[in-house]
Amino acid sequence: MVMYVNKRSSSVKPKMVYLSPWLLALIVTLIAGSLAACSNSAGEHAQPTKETPVVTQASGRIYLYGEVHGNAKVMDKEFELWSGYYHKEGMRHLFVELPYYTAEYLNLWMHSDNDDLLNEIYEDWQGTAGYNPYTKAFYKKIKSECPETIFHGTDVGHQYDTTGSRFLSYLEANDRTGSEAYTLTREAIEQGRYYYSKDDDVYRENKMAENFIREFEKLGSANIMGIYGSAHTGLDEMDYDTHTVPCMANQLKKHYGGHMDSEDLSLVAKENEPIRTDHITLLGKEYTASYFGKEEMTGFKNYAYREFWRLEDAYEDVKDLPLVENYLPYNNYPMLIGTGQVFVIRYTKTDGSVDQEYYLSNGHVWNGGMYATQQFQAD
Repeated sequence: MVMYVNKRSSSVKPKMVYLSPWLLALIVTLIAGSLAACSNSAGEHAQPTKETPVVTQASGRIYLYGEVHGNAKVMDKEFELWSGYYHKEGMRHLFVELPYYTAEYLNLWMHSDNDDLLNEIYEDWQGTAGYNPYTKAFYKKIKSECPETIFHGTDVGHQYDTTGSRFLSYLEANDRTGSEAYTLTREAIEQGRYYYSKDDDVYRENKMAENFIREFEKLGSANIMGIYGSAHTGLDEMDYDTHTVPCMANQLKKHYGGHMDSEDLSLVAKENEPIRTDHITLLGKEYTASYFGKEEMTGFKNYAYREFWRLEDAYEDVKDLPLVENYLPYNNYPMLIGTGQVFVIRYTKTDGSVDQEYYLSNGHVWNGGMYATQQFQAD
């Protein structure tokens, strides 16, 4: 403890005190004895001089996979990977981009003899990329072929007023208000309320890493697989929306070092051939437009979906048009991207209005190593 002494100035000259030699010797002897006694007493109760070791971190390995949400081909690949880990390596813990309570509901469903719980969860996902038949089939296949799977949800509290509220009521009805599950459910609900009230993506990214660490630390030496949107799984990437904090996987890498692997599966979802061919006029000239499909955007405020076209043989005509400081990474597109291409993206909002944007791939590297298309002005 540091003690601070109040020093006051004084004009009074200090008075000198003289001690006889025998008295001085006696005082020294008494002080020495007192110090020795204190030293012995302290030695009996003091902590060891060596540093107290930190709590041991989980020693298992983390296998992360980045996905495009709701894509059937990606989910097929994810099941193939999980089945391999499950049956060949004995892995049982699957981390998912869901709230804590949703994963706990899935764990209850895994031990039930019907799909009522899954159906309730699925209906709560209306308006999200997860609300499609491929998602439900993915979980049912896990229950059928990997029945000992244990889900761990580490996202903030999405659907807190439906799934979250219902699971909290379930715990209360079963006298589990004093359980860890109850505490973590309430915590996830509060995280969700904060995130949606503030629209704070940095908060969410940090909480995803924090919640992941909490769950992984419970598992000792167990290896795990994790499935998250590819925006969260880059080991060297920043958060997707603000680029101000390390993304979830980047934060985990700083915590667990070499005990991690991450692979982006979004390329699995890419289409090599267009779904159909249209024609789009740009600056008075008509181009063949290869259509690559529609992507739901129900997780984005005010947006319903977006559609993608590639304008064939248009690059030379637009490459010198004014550019906009707005970039869209290659992994946002449903098809493979090559340098020297032009794209039209049509955004349909929830009110029915439509915004159309134009991008070109000029080889730009954005956000520390991510290839991205750049918007250009076509008005």
